[in-house]
Amino acid sequence: SSQGGYEVASAVAFYPRWRIGLYCDPARNQYRQHPLDYMEALRECVCKMLENVDKEIIDRVKGISFDTTASTPSLTDEQGTPLALLPEYAENPDAMFILWKDHTALEEADAINDLAKHWELDYTRFSGGTYSCEWVWAKMLHCLRNDPSLRGKAYSWVEHCDWIGALLVGDTTPAKIARSRCVAGHKAMWHESWGGLPSSDFLHAVDPLLDTFRGHLYRETVTGDVRIGGLCPEWAGAFGLRPGIAVGVGAIDCHVGAVGAGIVPGGLVKVMGTSTCDIAIARYEEIGDRTVRGICGQVDGSVVPGYVGFEAGQAAFGDICAWFRRLMGWPLKHIAKGDPHLEELILGELTIEAERLPLTVDDPVALDWFNGRRTPDADPRVQGCISGLTLATSAPAIFKALVEATAFGSRAINERLLEEGVAINSIIAIGGIARKSRFVMQTMADVIGVPIRVPEIGQACALGAAMFASVAAGVFPSLVAAQQAMCPELSVEYRPDAFRHAVYDELYRRYKRLGGSADAK
Repeated sequence: SSQGGYEVASAVAFYPRWRIGLYCDPARNQYRQHPLDYMEALRECVCKMLENVDKEIIDRVKGISFDTTASTPSLTDEQGTPLALLPEYAENPDAMFILWKDHTALEEADAINDLAKHWELDYTRFSGGTYSCEWVWAKMLHCLRNDPSLRGKAYSWVEHCDWIGALLVGDTTPAKIARSRCVAGHKAMWHESWGGLPSSDFLHAVDPLLDTFRGHLYRETVTGDVRIGGLCPEWAGAFGLRPGIAVGVGAIDCHVGAVGAGIVPGGLVKVMGTSTCDIAIARYEEIGDRTVRGICGQVDGSVVPGYVGFEAGQAAFGDICAWFRRLMGWPLKHIAKGDPHLEELILGELTIEAERLPLTVDDPVALDWFNGRRTPDADPRVQGCISGLTLATSAPAIFKALVEATAFGSRAINERLLEEGVAINSIIAIGGIARKSRFVMQTMADVIGVPIRVPEIGQACALGAAMFASVAAGVFPSLVAAQQAMCPELSVEYRPDAFRHAVYDELYRRYKRLGGSADAK
């Protein structure tokens, strides 16, 4: 609701193909999603949500906006149709949306970075100085290189958040799709100072295959508060909503979640899930011409219009705990043939025991780079490790070290932002881990040495999307006004313990030394 930001109804729908692991190969870091998953789950989720809502309330819905993962792009044909929706490519993973955590485009990212450092204009300047294999240009080039059969139909590419918006307004033509400033700036090297996307000459020099997209993309982008059209009759009928209600441009989930959490200049919002995203904003006069090295970009208006938005993050966070749970559960599943639900209890028991362990400077120390390092200083090839193990090391001690490693990674990001002149006076945490794990959150506060507050809301990203929709629909004149009316209260605060912070200072020094050794290999 635009009055107070309270939740009227909610629903969850699972991606049917993703849920059973189709098109993914974790051993190769390949993660793909079929566009039908998005279409079917979107329809199911909205319909389920509205089932128990009074018609009077449904008739008062004025707008719809959304957030998605990014960079999650797909090749499209001339009509803007993702290639996997064409019969001949229906089961081809390279024709699908390439999920954010897919790391198959390592060589392509290397080619972009090598050229950018010698080009007359460094297109990675506002991307932290490094272009990631998680981002659109590397992924689209990889697909074209990997499967020549796609080249005949490939015409353009589209990010997930842009495609959903185009789908809902009823026109996916590449030339007409509204492109999100958020995803373009952070993932596609878009910047106003060089006229939008990187030049065709630069892209051709990376690989002539990128000529596929010459003249088929975009120059202009829009911020998340912009109305891109009205809900088309087809999707209005599918949802049970009025045709013509405002549709706002999509944006990256963590950026939208930061808005929902009430981000302000000087505040850092940590979106904590399988990975993390750290979002900050700053006034133009505070940043000037400076660029922050080693992060995932700084983009005008990518979070809150009228401010510079910054993104950093960790490529694995909750995923590390999930990996350890699977590791510990292997004997239960394969030898004892026990109840599969027992695996779900492992993290809870490990947490109880880990909290009881004493904290010393001699404890095991781990690196959190189990899915590479996103920031600071992206490197998808580095790996996680655990140091200081002895025959006396227990499973809870290893679990504790893994949790601490994720907190050390967060501290490294904070320190980089501060070194580069981005003010951080407060931290807000959102996401499943922030709400569910007191142990993780207290460890984070103790390691960083700053209080961390958690807002009283389960779906901050959805609330942020609702704020954007309220502005796109004209309910509020600006996003700041929408935040003031709709932001939730902060329910929990984790304050650092001085003694534990001092111990963690020494363990953090060991973490950095361990990271330096791993980098040198």
